[in-house]
Amino acid sequence: MAANRPDSYFQAGSFLMKITDVKALYPNYKHVVPSWRTHFWQIVVRVETDTGVTGLGYGGGGVASVEVVNRHFRELLLGRQVNGIDDIREAWDALYAESLPYGRKGIGIMALSGVDLALWDVLGRAERVPVYDLLGGKKKERVQSYATGDDPEWYRELGFTAHKFPHRWTGNDADYDRAVASAARARELFGPEAMLMIDTYMTWDIPATLEMSNRLAEFNIYWFEDVLTPDLLEAQAELRPAVKPILLSGGEHEFTHHGFAEIARTGALDLWQPDITWCGGITAGLRILDIARDAGAAVALHRGGEVWGLHLIMATEGLDLAERNPGRRGAPRDELWFGEPQPQNGYLEASDAPGFGVSLNEAMV
Repeated sequence: MAANRPDSYFQAGSFLMKITDVKALYPNYKHVVPSWRTHFWQIVVRVETDTGVTGLGYGGGGVASVEVVNRHFRELLLGRQVNGIDDIREAWDALYAESLPYGRKGIGIMALSGVDLALWDVLGRAERVPVYDLLGGKKKERVQSYATGDDPEWYRELGFTAHKFPHRWTGNDADYDRAVASAARARELFGPEAMLMIDTYMTWDIPATLEMSNRLAEFNIYWFEDVLTPDLLEAQAELRPAVKPILLSGGEHEFTHHGFAEIARTGALDLWQPDITWCGGITAGLRILDIARDAGAAVALHRGGEVWGLHLIMATEGLDLAERNPGRRGAPRDELWFGEPQPQNGYLEASDAPGFGVSLNEAMV
């Protein structure tokens, strides 16, 4: 643990800090995508302690996971100690076990993610160190960032050197031409050596993926993301060798190390993309990285350019690659967090502020 944590927190070799309150809330979003995200986008979790240290976390699951946190997880956490990483792991395991009848995946784990991240933030703030120091210190001074979205001209102007564009399959042959046009434009803008990826959002099928790999071969696409639904692991495993050297990636819709153990068992994906605010937080992320290491799989966190995943990327062997979603030029955005690192010339650096180093925009809550 860090040497510069305040002496007031020490007693018999560790400081004593107990949870006094846990509260989740759904922000007053104005600019979320009008889809399932309208009511099921990201939540804020606040954990208070008897030392006066408060931690903030970011989870998924929207209004439903707010209820999970406030009506179930809270009562299980009150009075628990947060004196080290082992305490956070034990809290995670307890919440997971108690929520098994309705949890395991989806909203239950999205709610758990927010709690877990708030606990890591509490510990970092109490010890006055960034979360990446709790994880063993930085292994990278900066991380390459790539822009996801459909405004590549703007992303290039912003300094990004890698890009992922969306492409949903509608079953029309014109979809192939649309993909080729998008890839050609991106390659022209970002140059011959730039990393280009495609997010299909579970809309392609096996024939479409095979045809896309042929038609897009000249553009040197790095990965196809979520070509099938996350339930079709064996089908993706069979598809992998047929589209090489393009990688098959996915995992943003998978949960906990248990789910990723199945990805490893089936060999479904070349590259794993857990979302730290959905899959179970930092605690689950560390366990997923352990499985990936044994499986020889690469890991590039979904939305890893947000501060929650960035600390994990900087402190581990995860790929030197962090996703950002800038949106479109001039489009209004909700600013929920103050202090998030911003890309500079296509790279991100995490601050050395305690915890995750961000504060909440109280006007949105």
